[in-house]
Amino acid sequence: MKLRVGYDLVYECPQPTPMMLMLNTHFTHANDVLVPDVLAVDPPVPITQYRDGFGNLCSRVVAPQGLFALSTSALLEVAGEFETRPHAGRQHPVEELPDECLVFLLGSRYCETDLLSDIAWQLFAKTTPGSERVQAICDFVHRHITFGYEHARPTKTAWQAYQEREGVCRDFAHLAVTLCRAMNIPARYCTGYISDVGLPPPYASMDFAAWFEAYVGGAWQTFDPRNNAPRIGRVLMARGRDAADVAISNTFGPTTLVKFVVHCEPE
Repeated sequence: MKLRVGYDLVYECPQPTPMMLMLNTHFTHANDVLVPDVLAVDPPVPITQYRDGFGNLCSRVVAPQGLFALSTSALLEVAGEFETRPHAGRQHPVEELPDECLVFLLGSRYCETDLLSDIAWQLFAKTTPGSERVQAICDFVHRHITFGYEHARPTKTAWQAYQEREGVCRDFAHLAVTLCRAMNIPARYCTGYISDVGLPPPYASMDFAAWFEAYVGGAWQTFDPRNNAPRIGRVLMARGRDAADVAISNTFGPTTLVKFVVHCEPE
């Protein structure tokens, strides 16, 4: 299936403003790309790129004073069927984990493992270790949090999402990531696109999505506590410890986002 993904963003900048952007598809989709997602900016300014410590492609620009538009449109060849559920996998003892997994056991900006550790063990100590335990965590988070864009705020943490029981996809992912880490399962936050292909209407306005990956059975496996069901057309953009590592933009000065449109539909 050919899937078109992209966005149109416009910022208003009262002064020249450095920006760090994470708006490209992940390199793991390199073999899927038919038309690459080249970042276009208006007015044109120099763009430099680098890979961060998690392998994500980042772009640096200095937005001029006034309106500054960013856009792209990529075409990928993706599976046209619902994704397979994670395969059964054992939970690895911490001492056997690969070194690169250990950072994903620790607390982070939005994932307060210290505050949720006791709760996690009360809820999931009797579940089967491994992928079944991760799925039990997803089932709990899916039931526990009520989804709604009116509940979104950029400072909300996993602990606050647990207490308030409402949020958006990033809050579902943060809470599940935190509970997994509290149970000694490495978990990393993911952001990207998810299409509505295969779902009945009506459809909400498209947005960037959040899910996570857990290291079980010797591999990183995808879990999605917000949807808690296989989807068609999941396209990764970035991975990190939590949303702080994969923000679509970090602006180093006052800015206002005046347009935000995300595209993800089949061709």
